[in-house]
Amino acid sequence: MCGFAGWLDFARDLRGEQAVLDAMTDTMRERGPDSRGTWLGRHAALGHRRLAVIDVAGGAQPMTAEAGPHGSPVVLVYAGEVYNFRELRAELAALGHPFRTRSDTEVVLRAYVEWGAGCVERLNGMFAFAVWDSVREELVLARDRLGVKPLYYAPQRHGVLFASEPKGILANPAFKPSLSAEALPLLLNPRLALAGETPVSGLHEVKPGHVVRIDRDGVTEAPYWELVSRPHTEDLDGTVREVRELLEDIVEQQLVADVPRAAMLSGGLDSSAMAALASRSLARRGEGPLVTYSVRFDGEERDFRPTVLRPERDGPYALLAAKHLGTDHTEVVLDAEELAAATPFAREARDLPSLGQFDTSMYLMFAALRERSTVALSGEAADEVFGGYPWFHDPGTVWRDTFPWLGNAPRLADCLAPDLRRVLRPAELEADRYATLRARVPRLAGEEGIDARMREVLFLSLQGPLAMLLDRKDRMSMAVGLEVRVPFCDHRLLEYVWNVPWTLKTADGREKSLLRMAVADLLPEEILVRPKSAYPAMHDPAHDAAVFTAVRTMLADRTSPLAGLLDHGRVVELMEGQGPTMTHAGTAHLLIPLLETDVWMRAYGLTVA
Repeated sequence: MCGFAGWLDFARDLRGEQAVLDAMTDTMRERGPDSRGTWLGRHAALGHRRLAVIDVAGGAQPMTAEAGPHGSPVVLVYAGEVYNFRELRAELAALGHPFRTRSDTEVVLRAYVEWGAGCVERLNGMFAFAVWDSVREELVLARDRLGVKPLYYAPQRHGVLFASEPKGILANPAFKPSLSAEALPLLLNPRLALAGETPVSGLHEVKPGHVVRIDRDGVTEAPYWELVSRPHTEDLDGTVREVRELLEDIVEQQLVADVPRAAMLSGGLDSSAMAALASRSLARRGEGPLVTYSVRFDGEERDFRPTVLRPERDGPYALLAAKHLGTDHTEVVLDAEELAAATPFAREARDLPSLGQFDTSMYLMFAALRERSTVALSGEAADEVFGGYPWFHDPGTVWRDTFPWLGNAPRLADCLAPDLRRVLRPAELEADRYATLRARVPRLAGEEGIDARMREVLFLSLQGPLAMLLDRKDRMSMAVGLEVRVPFCDHRLLEYVWNVPWTLKTADGREKSLLRMAVADLLPEEILVRPKSAYPAMHDPAHDAAVFTAVRTMLADRTSPLAGLLDHGRVVELMEGQGPTMTHAGTAHLLIPLLETDVWMRAYGLTVA
């Protein structure tokens, strides 16, 4: 895993801009602590920081190849892992391509030389890359199908700035960040953002499954992958068997690395399934035991309060799963003081408003994991693929004509000042985005009733909600130089399960029936029947009290970037009267975006234009 940044400008010679390129590249140092490299041409400049995972001795970037009749350079910077690189390497070698390294980076470069931007359709993995093709005088930016790895860009008058994280673009003096009032609802609920959208004016993210091309005529964007709905013809036994075979192959592929590996193990169905499959794979190779990690909060036995999304504590189940699977398990136990001390580092990793305790606790767990491993497996996205969240199984929520993941939670955008609400009309904004995404659902002809509606519900959850979770996972892991792989995001699995009717996805009357049945022989009964419990939240009353105090302080601070933008009465009413919701662990959790938006705007010197 790595980080990169770069600059394309057809109106100037960038060969004298080493200092600026260095500044952009070195914002990626946590993403790539092992080495750095830069390449400057007349109109293109590319920088890279490397986290060595495959072919540690080779694979340095930027990596170049010669193409065209004059041997002009094609230059690649790349982040991620392509899991089928060995098969592609053999195919490319048979076509006459020479290889100097064992790295997947060189396979991606040679694939581009052979197939152009269409090479992305052949890649199975999580990746983002930029290629400067001096033969075509074109920059190509590409991102994996589900958007596991990030890639941002900011079009300029004569080219573009790009980077794995916004901070790489912000390091170039040509980009001046600004914020419009229209961005406020997205800052307060980032799950409402459409693919490619950021709250910063002029800053875009390459959409999942898309290629962006920049040449002298400007910027063009096109998808190379999207979900397609087809009839499902297999019965339940055949479907369960196919899911198991896919999972075994995916985990086998994603364990490939030349560095130590680990897995996250919360004791839930998703992470336990991943750990079980990984343990079996390692055992077949004569390796192991699998190293696993979980996180819990000091005093949670006393403070824990069950909610719909977090009905139980993870701790006992994580220990049960680790014992059953024979893993080398570590519990990372955190308290409020540790979270407070690490919060600035988690915020810096974000570039955008953080998720508070959820970011910071994950950051600290990853920091502990990084002491022993460089690669880790995660169970992220199983709920979106198989249908695990409680709002998938509540008829009142499912059939409500809005985003089901919003549940019964109040909207923070309703806490904006009355004049802003009149201008922005946040309820209409939400309804418009819902209608926009619902219109994009790839429907199946003749499908109706609950199967048709759940196709919509699952599609909606694969948009902003999944993007936010993957973004958090990437930022917090890469901030400590850890590569986290997400087997449930393999596009082959998603394409298959997407077309399984909802009535089969809930065949045993519970959530994630297919996954439960596929791994039933690997896990103890207590975990197989355990209800969905989301990533843990801190319930320490002292933490909640600190959030409420900080909100009151912010409201009274006339220097706050949010001064004049909030309806103080509504915020106080929410703070004093709101309890847990379907999606929020408590009122403090709900209010965190207000505080984090304030901190972020201060850090970047932003005001609302």
